[in-house]
Amino acid sequence: MENKSTNWGQFIPLASVFFFWGFVAASNDILIPVFKKEFNLSQFQSQLVATAFYIAYTVGSILYMIVSSILKIDLINKIGYKNGLILGLIISALGTLLFIPAANSGSFPLMISALFIVGLGFSLQQIVANPLAILVGPSSTGSQRLTMAGGINNFGTTIGPLIVTFAIFGSAASANAEASIESVKIPYLVLGAAFLLVALFLKFSSLPSTVAKEEESADTGGQSSRKSAFSYPQLILGMIAIFLYVGVEVSTASNLPAYMEDSLGLHTKDVAPYISLYWASMMIGRWTGAVEAFDFKAGTIKILRFLAPYLAFAVFLLVNLIAKHDLSPFYIYAFVIMAMIVCDILSQGNPARMVLIFSLAGITALLIGMFSTGMTSVYAFTSVGLFCSTLWPCIFALAIKGLGKHTNQGSGFLIMMIMGGGIIAPLQGVIADKTSIHFSFIVGVICFAYLAFYAITVTGILKKQGIDLKEIKAEGGH
Repeated sequence: MENKSTNWGQFIPLASVFFFWGFVAASNDILIPVFKKEFNLSQFQSQLVATAFYIAYTVGSILYMIVSSILKIDLINKIGYKNGLILGLIISALGTLLFIPAANSGSFPLMISALFIVGLGFSLQQIVANPLAILVGPSSTGSQRLTMAGGINNFGTTIGPLIVTFAIFGSAASANAEASIESVKIPYLVLGAAFLLVALFLKFSSLPSTVAKEEESADTGGQSSRKSAFSYPQLILGMIAIFLYVGVEVSTASNLPAYMEDSLGLHTKDVAPYISLYWASMMIGRWTGAVEAFDFKAGTIKILRFLAPYLAFAVFLLVNLIAKHDLSPFYIYAFVIMAMIVCDILSQGNPARMVLIFSLAGITALLIGMFSTGMTSVYAFTSVGLFCSTLWPCIFALAIKGLGKHTNQGSGFLIMMIMGGGIIAPLQGVIADKTSIHFSFIVGVICFAYLAFYAITVTGILKKQGIDLKEIKAEGGH
């Protein structure tokens, strides 16, 4: 019997895990320029930070499949969902401990090994957390809880770079523009302690250990004879789309500090607010998309489509005000947000149309950035976060639609494609080393071009299978 209302005592500690994912992912963008300078790395080598972290998701998923195969039973079903979440937190905490010998010895390989282990823990948490978010309340409001958890994730991405920068360099007003490898370990040790604290809290919480099995859904359009998830072209093309989407999202952010340092002459600590703005742009876009997840009247939804993004922008301004950063360069970004709102309205809630429109907007933003200089280019590159914000749930929903009994298998393969962040980012680094950091953003243009192609192609594929795109509702968010 499902819960009639959300169990907030269970949901709140669960949502903290979503916060950690965002906090660490965005904080990596500060580590990249720090490591590049301290270890005298090329742009490609510095991007191995992203590679280690995001490849861990794929390795973790593969290990999960191998262990489940050996046990001949799903690993999570054997140890329980609550224990699985706790185990993931402990693994991530062990990764943060590796920062001690890594910092003491000044070892870059140990540093990225630590991030890899943190990512391994996150991969297990990813497998467990989404179904639990649905379980702790009525299924009818599951999408709201996933959207809310995604918003908490984006809050982590917004404040992560600011907190880590403060821990490494001190306050914005500080004259210290240099970082020592020793100073890197402190924020991650604190983070490790937070992992263990949440794990302990979860151990004694009322969070359920099992998730009730849903009835196996029937394949749509008479596709029941298909033997595996790989029999569906929407999934195969969707896996490539997820790979490239995560790739452009991560590579744009992780290469932005190098661009601002080289082209604008800024110090790493001065770049932090702009990295925060990039990830806040993800929050702005997702808060806008989340409006559709609630049962409001049509008139109210139209109003909230304008209010929600600016409320998220206000959160960004507030945290930067607290961090004592100069806010004057950011006010103009309110006009950039208008472009995203227009794209959202034009999409009309259709996930395929949203992927197409937002991908074309992403291409436009990158080209403006590449063919301009100064703060115009910075705002253009930063706005990529706005146009990436809604792509994950849309691509995910389109890719698994019609898979029927193969839906869970397909979902697992899509999660594995998060590794795109660890491959596309260093690829852009290679191009930056061979040409220029400014030109290297052409990688993102190519990624968005494929996403636009996917939006057009998947529409035809699903129509052939008798699937109405109006039935598809994007939920959650990476």
